[in-house]
Amino acid sequence: MLYAIIAEDVTDSLEKRLASRPAHVERLNILKDAGRLVLAGPHPTIDSEDPGSAGFSGSLIVAEFPSLQEAQEWASQDPYISAGVYENVTVKPFKKVLP
Repeated sequence: MLYAIIAEDVTDSLEKRLASRPAHVERLNILKDAGRLVLAGPHPTIDSEDPGSAGFSGSLIVAEFPSLQEAQEWASQDPYISAGVYENVTVKPFKKVLP
């Protein structure tokens, strides 16, 4: 089943994000290579694809996991959590309808 991992950043997370991004992206690439990643990306703090120093307010990942518990376990091991980027992470079942 698909699960949405919705994360909210702490205030002024950009430096922490940049420092831990390679490890974060590496885990996403493992999901992608296994054919389990639907989409992933950050939420810019401002209305711009490149927010620069304004940074990001959170992230969204939609991926396939065998169960909600396994999705939650995977999310809890994100490098952004250990680096103090994420303030809150919610994991929910997701039903893709379109496209």
